[in-house]
Amino acid sequence: MEFSEYIKTANVEDVVLRQPLHPPGRGTLCITGHHLLFSDREEGSCQQVLLLLRNIDAIEKSVENLLTCSGLFSNAGLSQRLDIMLSGSSGTITIKCKDLRVLQLDIPGMEECLNIARSIETLSCLDSMSELYPFFYRPSNASLRDQWGLSSLERHYSQMKELHDRWRLSTVNRDFSVCPSYPQAVIVPKSTDDDMLEKVAKFRQGGRFPVLCYYHKKNGMVIMRSSQPLTGANRKRCREDEQLLQAVIDGSDKGYIIDTRSSQQALQARMTGGGLESKSCYSSWKRLQRQMERGKALQESLIKLVEACEDESNNMDRWLSKLENSKWLSHVQTALSTAGLLAECVERDGHSVLVHGSEGTDSTLLISTLAQLIMDPSCRTLEGFLTLLEREWVQAGHPFQQRCAHSAHSHARLQQESPVFLLLLDCVWQLWRQFPLALGFSEALLLRLATEAYASDYGTFLGNNQQERCALGVKENTHCLFQALLRPRERDCYSNPLYEHTELAIWPSVHPQSLQLWRGFFLRWTPQTHHLEEAQEEIRNMVIEWGKLALSSCPAST
Repeated sequence: MEFSEYIKTANVEDVVLRQPLHPPGRGTLCITGHHLLFSDREEGSCQQVLLLLRNIDAIEKSVENLLTCSGLFSNAGLSQRLDIMLSGSSGTITIKCKDLRVLQLDIPGMEECLNIARSIETLSCLDSMSELYPFFYRPSNASLRDQWGLSSLERHYSQMKELHDRWRLSTVNRDFSVCPSYPQAVIVPKSTDDDMLEKVAKFRQGGRFPVLCYYHKKNGMVIMRSSQPLTGANRKRCREDEQLLQAVIDGSDKGYIIDTRSSQQALQARMTGGGLESKSCYSSWKRLQRQMERGKALQESLIKLVEACEDESNNMDRWLSKLENSKWLSHVQTALSTAGLLAECVERDGHSVLVHGSEGTDSTLLISTLAQLIMDPSCRTLEGFLTLLEREWVQAGHPFQQRCAHSAHSHARLQQESPVFLLLLDCVWQLWRQFPLALGFSEALLLRLATEAYASDYGTFLGNNQQERCALGVKENTHCLFQALLRPRERDCYSNPLYEHTELAIWPSVHPQSLQLWRGFFLRWTPQTHHLEEAQEEIRNMVIEWGKLALSSCPAST
């Protein structure tokens, strides 16, 4: 399908653009297959806005007839009325973006306005992933022959020599037939063969059998993740599953299972074929229930929070009430406290842990990622953090295409959208704020990732799993976001100049007074936050310059 078929009006002159943090501008509006481009034509102005259409969450249009007050319209014939209506009207399109920006376009001519609106509505929601912009994006400083991605499970395993005695790399999923949402290689206990893994996969929802995601070098304990067991109402069991988990804690007295559902939710899951690990069959494992919201509840929480942030009433009581009713900070608190529990089990108590909820693709990945940030200093560098996200979210099968189809403004009926990845970034920001020297990346990186997950030039977050990306040829036909973020210019922008390496774990405070609204994201388009960002950037530049001066003075002092 040619994009031109969706574009009835390609460009319009004399359009007025109103956007946050800028005065209104008058100029030319152009629509392409993937972008909305506005060029300010007023003298002395060189303002341009290039908006990826995929970043548009919702549009609202209104048309105002400019001649309704005159007698021309009422005295004209039908055809004359139509001509007058089309030529003598103006339209306004309000564009609400997934990055929470709100733009307004005042377009002369009702026909042009309606044509532009239809084009935006169609091109911002293309169904075919192969038509999305990452397959057309060709930056001048990169080649499709460049390395794609930062690491792989095979490379990760080869670098972790400590694993080789008790753990092996399995390619049982090399054709994605055992588990569609897992990568082709996974790390499992050495005593489990591939036939055993296939049986265990049939006992776990979506085939997500327990796999290793973290090895703690200090004490040899591990974090495993999976989906729920399919015990059902008849309390079925799988001896291979029991043997696999027993092999994980071989030589240890017990392990923990952190279930991100409430006890009631886990028991109710039995009625639909799911379930939990029974004490009688998994006697060496202690189950801990920690309910974490997901799916529709989390998406509705985000919608309520954004509504609160856009409230212009300037009523503090009303604002605080809306903020509390959104429950977003409660979700942040629950995620951090559950991740803290996981890290405590491994770091302080010296026990291995299995984490799962229902599907194992959302809250499971959230708390395993946060726990690794808390415990492992190698995950806190810029490259280490991006590698962690690649391993625990992209390769591990978080369904980005489904979860990030819409943000907080969409009028579409909720389907499988859920801002789990955004919740992760908010939690990481809370860590960054509480430990400003311990993380090697800046808030700007988190903001960039939050934007890229919903609409990107790059192929990193396309699809829902590795199988889909392989079928689409993502590695062969798109560029990698994580590689781009590590190029020298971007690395300088996204590094934390105050970073100091520490081997210590960073234990977050989860008291309500310790958690704050992530203003940099949720209020990023307000003047107050913009001024704060400018001040932070100035401080950042001063720190960098001071560091350069300190380095240049070292030879002279010695």
